[in-house]
Amino acid sequence: MANLDQSKWFTEISDRDGSAFSLRINKKLDEKQSPFQKVEMFETTDFGNLMIIDGCTMVSSRENFFYHEMISHPALLAHPNPKNVVIIGGGDCGTLREVLKHPSVETVTQIDIDEVVTQMSLKYFPELCESNNDPRATVMFDDGIKYMREAAGESIDVVIVDGTDPVGPGEGLFNHAFYTSCLNALRPGGILVQQSESPLMHMPLLVEMREAMLSVGFNDLQTLPFPQPIYPSGLWSVTLARKSEAFNGFREDGAAIIAEHSEYYNGGIHHGALATPNYMKRAFDKK
Repeated sequence: MANLDQSKWFTEISDRDGSAFSLRINKKLDEKQSPFQKVEMFETTDFGNLMIIDGCTMVSSRENFFYHEMISHPALLAHPNPKNVVIIGGGDCGTLREVLKHPSVETVTQIDIDEVVTQMSLKYFPELCESNNDPRATVMFDDGIKYMREAAGESIDVVIVDGTDPVGPGEGLFNHAFYTSCLNALRPGGILVQQSESPLMHMPLLVEMREAMLSVGFNDLQTLPFPQPIYPSGLWSVTLARKSEAFNGFREDGAAIIAEHSEYYNGGIHHGALATPNYMKRAFDKK
């Protein structure tokens, strides 16, 4: 088979997974090298606009709703009354938009280290940024790890870690020190939710994350898989960690309301995602 023409296809080669994924492109729209990473934008033939960070697919117009909805709604609906939310990362602003669909939320603070990501999103994904000027929202460009370390104790209901893979700027979001900061900042019953990579390709990392969350003092965990077509394997996950209490279902009346304004998430999807596949159970239970 002939090699894909690089002028017509963007290909992410994932050496760690032994896989590659390609999207057909019309043209490159933009490119900026920030102090932290290289951000590129492409116009694709079938997936709308596409954001690439350091050679890795991040966001496309066509399918970003899977990720943004699953990293926000399950955690917010598992909490009885989330008022104060912090998003670490999330520079494309899609998660911020989803969080602000919840009427109980009074404040959302988003802290992303790289302003270039948000600048690109404002220009090429304006639909993701439509809630940026909501009076409940504060968008900051700073070190999220430092922000959580300095956060007041028991001041936050939900922390959403919408970061990149555990390399470069995202590396510090996957360790005991960061989880301890989140635990201290959460109120009793508060929830930390983090994107937790592919439960097919990256199980050792996922298990390590869960063990670290438990070891610093989180009481209960849930890992929810969901489809993510442009990420390695097409299967991704988020992991929820609860402080002080066990998970006890979710607010199904709230889920029904959110479903009126979502593309993927609804109560049935939430129930289904809680049914952990057997291979994942075995990996989590292995000592």
